[in-house]
Amino acid sequence: MPWDRLAAAATGPRCWLAALVPLLIAIALMALSGADDATRSPEALPGTSESARVAAIASEFGDGDQASALLVATRKDGLPLSPDDLAALAQARDRMAHLPQVLTGPPVPMLISVDGHAALAPVVLSAQLSGFELTDTVKALRAAVRDGLPGRLVTHITGGPAFGADIADAFTGANVTLLVVTALVVALLLIVTYRSPVLWLAPLLVIAFADRVATVVGADVARAAGVTFDGSTSGITSVLVFGAGTNYALLLISRYREELRAEPEHRAALRRAVAAAAPAILASNATVVLALLTLTLAVTPSTRSLGLCAGCGLVVAAVFVLLVLPPLLVLCGRKVFWPFIPQIGNASIATTGAWHRVADAVSRRPAVVCTAALAVLAVSATGLAGTGIGLSQTEQFRLRADSVTGFDALAQHFPGGAAGPTVVVGPTADAPQIQQSIAAVPGVVAAVPAGQSPTGLTKWSVVLDAAPSTDQALTIVAALRDSTNALVGGADAQALDIRDGAVRDRRVLIPLILLVVLAVLFVLLRAVVAPPILVAATVLSALAALGLGGWVSLHAFGFPALDNGTPLFAFLFLVALGVDYTIFLVTRAREETPAHGTRAGMVRAVSATGGVITSAGVVLAAVFCVLGVLPLIVLTQLGIIVGLGILLDTFVVRTLVIPALFALIGDRVWWPSMPR
Repeated sequence: MPWDRLAAAATGPRCWLAALVPLLIAIALMALSGADDATRSPEALPGTSESARVAAIASEFGDGDQASALLVATRKDGLPLSPDDLAALAQARDRMAHLPQVLTGPPVPMLISVDGHAALAPVVLSAQLSGFELTDTVKALRAAVRDGLPGRLVTHITGGPAFGADIADAFTGANVTLLVVTALVVALLLIVTYRSPVLWLAPLLVIAFADRVATVVGADVARAAGVTFDGSTSGITSVLVFGAGTNYALLLISRYREELRAEPEHRAALRRAVAAAAPAILASNATVVLALLTLTLAVTPSTRSLGLCAGCGLVVAAVFVLLVLPPLLVLCGRKVFWPFIPQIGNASIATTGAWHRVADAVSRRPAVVCTAALAVLAVSATGLAGTGIGLSQTEQFRLRADSVTGFDALAQHFPGGAAGPTVVVGPTADAPQIQQSIAAVPGVVAAVPAGQSPTGLTKWSVVLDAAPSTDQALTIVAALRDSTNALVGGADAQALDIRDGAVRDRRVLIPLILLVVLAVLFVLLRAVVAPPILVAATVLSALAALGLGGWVSLHAFGFPALDNGTPLFAFLFLVALGVDYTIFLVTRAREETPAHGTRAGMVRAVSATGGVITSAGVVLAAVFCVLGVLPLIVLTQLGIIVGLGILLDTFVVRTLVIPALFALIGDRVWWPSMPR
């Protein structure tokens, strides 16, 4: 059997070789890998969208590689700007213009609002700036403005480059904080779980090293595949590696402790534990990895990046838990469980303890328990009804950023679209008709021709009478596309394309994720009845978590809506990680069924795995909640929804719903291959 050979290699006299190989490969990868791009801001714009095509065409007009940062100024006392104020702001603009990062060219005139209370001065930067370079550039702009500025003036740097810089700056050090907090949370929960001052160190050290390897591997794979590796991808990958890796370690060590009650020699007990736990660990790992790889079919770049990087990270986590952790446990021996060292002849947890009493009670009244549990999940899912989806650019930050504050100040005194005019590009031969069509669209304040290309195209700069990324602005952009024989781009068009891309990804990827999970369960269980039932229970749990988590996000935390990416990511993690626990439970039930029958086998399975599944669920939920230390609302929402969902899955679905359904269906649940 392959599992026996794996167990022998990981626990035998030369098990140090099994650990040394992945360790040496990991060290070589970390030494040879280039620097990662974890400070980049996420890229959500689909590459084939209309606004992306406009951005590509812009190079024909000579300004395709340029982006404008905007200086916005008002007075602290709320009075109109005086001539002295305007002179001071002109000097501040000149100081910015002399910075080496600012592109040279004729100075752009400063704009004064109609009410005279605000001034707007753009400076032109390279559109290729990103990461630390972009952050340093925007910091230099802000420092240049403040140098010598009168104290009565309030200034902000906003616009596209400033938003990108603030996101990148927010991730500077944030992933280190995330790693530290995650490690502390996992350490604390492992100490509580094992009640040992020693045992928790082995899995934590292995998983922490695996996380560092996963970051390097993920960055290299993303770079080779031509996708971006950004701060949010790095953060989510770390959470998944720590969460899933800890789950694998908990399952393995729990089975090891169980085997020590029947086997006097600790190496033999560990070999049996690895052979028994490896199929469930690899099956659950394959499920999540395959589900993550479906994200590579997304049109959203950051979603594709997450699929590749997180998938690689979980493979690394499984390899380290199965090949590096067992030799550490062999080295420590039975005493690693001190002071609660398992002894030969201790009562089996499959027939004693609190989880046995819970499972027995469920099996005696399965219909009542199942109905009540499903009703709780259905009521929780109703929270989806009042939950909106879609955040504007200024609503992305959990903490207030200077770019957001500046944008709000700009919106108070200038037309809503002044910060980022919409760009329309069409054939020069049709310019008169396009100009008329643009002007006829409700909500267009101004449409100014902004240049012609050598290839026969004309560009217009169009100001909309709507705040950027709002429903009103997106409606105007859609109307421009419908009424003009031209391409429409710019910030609002990008927001519309990002929203449409997210909708497309949800419609395409969610069914694929369910098909992947279903296929893995068919192969693993060799049954026709059980997999659809298990997937249906997991989907209901995921919908309940989305409803409950969405309600908490909106009403408890005050977020205006769910981010476009939150529903897809949350559903993926809830279904794929929820099936992890299903696999842990059902593979044990299949193991117990030949000797005890389906009903009693499930009782014994819940008794044996209840503790480890609960511990794993609490650890994983806590680790996802740690995403709240990162600065973007989408990550905080993901932590809330997935954390709540995993707890629902652990305490309701895995403890009540699935055991009750198996008790109701009986042996037919395994058809056509009854375990023997």
